[in-house]
Amino acid sequence: MYGGGGGTRDGPHPHRRAFLARQGRGGGGVVARTATASQLAEQVDEAVSLVSYHLRKLADGGLIEEAENQSSDGRERWWQPSSYGFSIHEEDLKDAPELAAASAAFGRTVTEQRSEMYARYLGEKDTWSAEWRSASIASEWLPRLTAAELAALGKELDAVLRKYDQAARAAEAAGDTEGRENVAVHLHGFPYRG
Repeated sequence: MYGGGGGTRDGPHPHRRAFLARQGRGGGGVVARTATASQLAEQVDEAVSLVSYHLRKLADGGLIEEAENQSSDGRERWWQPSSYGFSIHEEDLKDAPELAAASAAFGRTVTEQRSEMYARYLGEKDTWSAEWRSASIASEWLPRLTAAELAALGKELDAVLRKYDQAARAAEAAGDTEGRENVAVHLHGFPYRG
Protein backbone atom coordinates (compact mmCIF):
# COMPACT_ATOMS: atom_id res chain seq x y z
CA MET A 1 0.00 0.00 0.00
CA TYR A 2 1.33 3.41 -0.85
CA GLY A 3 0.33 6.45 1.16
CA GLY A 4 -2.23 6.43 3.87
CA GLY A 5 -4.58 3.94 2.30
CA GLY A 6 -5.36 1.98 -0.82
CA GLY A 7 -2.91 0.97 -3.48
CA THR A 8 -2.21 3.17 -6.45
CA ARG A 9 -0.52 2.85 -9.79
CA ASP A 10 0.67 6.44 -9.59
CA GLY A 11 3.28 6.21 -6.86
CA PRO A 12 6.21 4.73 -8.82
CA HIS A 13 6.48 7.42 -11.56
CA PRO A 14 9.91 9.15 -11.13
CA HIS A 15 8.44 12.67 -11.02
CA ARG A 16 5.83 11.63 -8.49
CA ARG A 17 8.41 9.92 -6.27
CA ALA A 18 10.47 13.11 -6.35
CA PHE A 19 7.48 15.27 -5.42
CA LEU A 20 6.55 12.97 -2.53
CA ALA A 21 10.12 13.04 -1.28
CA ARG A 22 10.18 16.82 -1.43
CA GLN A 23 6.81 17.16 0.29
CA GLY A 24 7.37 14.62 3.01
CA ARG A 25 10.67 15.98 4.26
CA GLY A 26 11.69 19.34 5.59
CA GLY A 27 15.13 20.88 5.40
CA GLY A 28 18.09 19.54 3.50
CA GLY A 29 17.20 21.43 0.33
CA VAL A 30 13.62 20.21 0.10
CA VAL A 31 10.39 21.94 0.98
CA ALA A 32 8.56 21.36 4.22
CA ARG A 33 5.38 19.33 4.48
CA THR A 34 3.30 21.60 2.24
CA ALA A 35 4.15 22.94 -1.19
CA THR A 36 2.66 24.46 -4.33
CA ALA A 37 3.21 23.22 -7.87
CA SER A 38 5.36 26.30 -8.50
CA GLN A 39 7.63 25.57 -5.55
CA LEU A 40 8.08 21.94 -6.57
CA ALA A 41 8.58 22.87 -10.25
CA GLU A 42 11.41 25.16 -9.27
CA GLN A 43 13.10 22.43 -7.24
CA VAL A 44 12.90 19.77 -9.96
CA ASP A 45 13.40 22.18 -12.88
CA GLU A 46 10.17 21.21 -14.64
CA ALA A 47 7.22 23.17 -16.04
CA VAL A 48 4.55 24.12 -13.51
CA SER A 49 1.89 22.56 -15.75
CA LEU A 50 3.71 19.20 -15.74
CA VAL A 51 4.14 19.32 -11.97
CA SER A 52 0.46 20.22 -11.52
CA TYR A 53 -0.52 17.23 -13.66
CA HIS A 54 1.55 14.84 -11.54
CA LEU A 55 0.26 16.38 -8.30
CA ARG A 56 -3.33 15.81 -9.45
CA LYS A 57 -2.45 12.17 -10.24
CA LEU A 58 -0.95 11.75 -6.78
CA ALA A 59 -4.10 13.27 -5.29
CA ASP A 60 -6.27 10.89 -7.37
CA GLY A 61 -4.26 8.02 -5.89
CA GLY A 62 -4.75 9.29 -2.34
CA LEU A 63 -1.07 10.03 -1.74
CA ILE A 64 -1.47 13.78 -1.36
CA GLU A 65 -4.32 16.14 -0.60
CA GLU A 66 -5.04 19.82 -0.78
CA ALA A 67 -3.65 21.76 2.15
CA GLU A 68 -4.86 24.94 3.74
CA ASN A 69 -3.82 27.98 1.70
CA GLN A 70 -0.54 29.29 3.08
CA SER A 71 -0.48 32.63 1.25
CA SER A 72 -2.69 35.55 0.32
CA ASP A 73 -2.65 34.42 -3.33
CA GLY A 74 -5.69 32.16 -3.52
CA ARG A 75 -4.96 31.21 -7.13
CA GLU A 76 -2.41 28.55 -6.30
CA ARG A 77 -3.20 25.22 -4.65
CA TRP A 78 -1.19 24.04 -1.71
CA TRP A 79 -0.58 20.32 -1.34
CA GLN A 80 0.46 18.09 1.53
CA PRO A 81 1.05 14.36 1.94
CA SER A 82 -2.14 12.58 2.95
CA SER A 83 0.08 10.54 5.25
CA TYR A 84 3.57 11.13 6.56
CA GLY A 85 4.40 7.51 6.05
CA PHE A 86 3.57 4.56 3.88
CA SER A 87 3.62 0.80 3.84
CA ILE A 88 3.92 -1.61 0.97
CA HIS A 89 2.31 -4.99 1.55
CA GLU A 90 2.54 -8.02 -0.72
CA GLU A 91 -1.22 -8.53 -0.57
CA ASP A 92 -1.71 -5.13 -2.23
CA LEU A 93 0.16 -6.45 -5.28
CA LYS A 94 -1.09 -10.04 -5.59
CA ASP A 95 -4.04 -9.17 -7.86
CA ALA A 96 -2.01 -6.70 -9.94
CA PRO A 97 1.13 -8.39 -11.28
CA GLU A 98 1.89 -5.33 -13.42
CA LEU A 99 2.56 -3.45 -10.19
CA ALA A 100 5.27 -5.87 -9.00
CA ALA A 101 8.05 -4.32 -11.12
CA ALA A 102 6.90 -0.80 -10.28
CA SER A 103 6.81 -1.70 -6.59
CA ALA A 104 10.33 -3.14 -6.76
CA ALA A 105 11.61 0.02 -8.47
CA PHE A 106 9.81 2.19 -5.92
CA GLY A 107 11.30 0.11 -3.10
CA ARG A 108 14.84 0.53 -4.45
CA THR A 109 14.36 4.29 -4.79
CA VAL A 110 12.96 4.56 -1.28
CA THR A 111 15.87 2.51 0.11
CA GLU A 112 18.36 4.83 -1.60
CA GLN A 113 16.55 7.89 -0.25
CA ARG A 114 16.52 6.43 3.26
CA SER A 115 20.25 5.71 3.10
CA GLU A 116 20.96 9.23 1.85
CA MET A 117 18.76 10.73 4.56
CA TYR A 118 20.48 8.78 7.34
CA ALA A 119 23.95 9.52 5.93
CA ARG A 120 23.04 13.23 5.88
CA TYR A 121 21.94 13.01 9.52
CA LEU A 122 25.22 11.33 10.48
CA GLY A 123 27.16 14.05 8.67
CA GLU A 124 25.17 16.78 10.44
CA LYS A 125 24.79 14.98 13.78
CA ASP A 126 26.98 17.44 15.68
CA THR A 127 24.74 20.32 14.61
CA TRP A 128 21.82 18.81 16.55
CA SER A 129 21.37 19.39 20.27
CA ALA A 130 22.47 16.80 22.81
CA GLU A 131 18.78 16.14 23.48
CA TRP A 132 18.13 15.24 19.83
CA ARG A 133 21.33 13.19 19.55
CA SER A 134 20.30 11.19 22.65
CA ALA A 135 16.77 10.70 21.34
CA SER A 136 17.93 9.40 17.94
CA ILE A 137 17.61 5.68 17.36
CA ALA A 138 19.84 3.26 15.47
CA SER A 139 18.83 -0.34 16.09
CA GLU A 140 19.01 -3.70 14.45
CA TRP A 141 17.30 -6.85 15.67
CA LEU A 142 17.74 -10.29 14.14
CA PRO A 143 15.06 -12.47 15.79
CA ARG A 144 14.03 -15.91 14.54
CA LEU A 145 10.31 -15.58 13.80
CA THR A 146 7.58 -17.30 11.85
CA ALA A 147 5.85 -15.44 9.02
CA ALA A 148 2.80 -14.98 11.27
CA GLU A 149 4.95 -13.53 14.07
CA LEU A 150 6.64 -11.10 11.67
CA ALA A 151 3.24 -10.00 10.36
CA ALA A 152 2.00 -9.45 13.94
CA LEU A 153 5.16 -7.52 14.82
CA GLY A 154 4.67 -5.28 11.78
CA LYS A 155 1.08 -4.52 12.77
CA GLU A 156 2.08 -3.68 16.33
CA LEU A 157 4.92 -1.39 15.24
CA ASP A 158 2.61 0.29 12.72
CA ALA A 159 0.04 0.92 15.46
CA VAL A 160 2.66 2.45 17.77
CA LEU A 161 3.96 4.75 15.02
CA ARG A 162 0.43 5.79 14.02
CA LYS A 163 -0.36 6.60 17.67
CA TYR A 164 2.66 8.90 17.95
CA ASP A 165 2.05 10.45 14.53
CA GLN A 166 -1.60 11.20 15.27
CA ALA A 167 -0.80 12.66 18.70
CA ALA A 168 1.94 14.84 17.20
CA ARG A 169 -0.35 16.05 14.41
CA ALA A 170 -3.06 16.94 16.92
CA ALA A 171 -0.58 18.77 19.14
CA GLU A 172 0.84 20.66 16.17
CA ALA A 173 -2.64 21.58 14.94
CA ALA A 174 -3.35 22.95 18.44
CA GLY A 175 -0.29 25.20 18.16
CA ASP A 176 2.24 23.06 20.03
CA THR A 177 5.14 23.52 17.62
CA GLU A 178 7.96 24.33 20.05
CA GLY A 179 10.83 21.86 19.70
CA ARG A 180 9.16 19.84 16.93
CA GLU A 181 11.31 18.58 14.08
CA ASN A 182 10.73 16.23 11.16
CA VAL A 183 11.69 12.72 12.28
CA ALA A 184 12.34 9.72 10.02
CA VAL A 185 11.56 6.21 11.26
CA HIS A 186 12.39 3.49 8.74
CA LEU A 187 11.41 -0.11 9.34
CA HIS A 188 12.23 -3.24 7.37
CA GLY A 189 11.26 -6.70 8.45
CA PHE A 190 12.13 -9.53 6.07
CA PRO A 191 13.48 -13.06 6.08
CA TYR A 192 17.08 -13.73 5.06
CA ARG A 193 19.35 -16.72 4.80
CA GLY A 194 22.98 -17.03 5.82
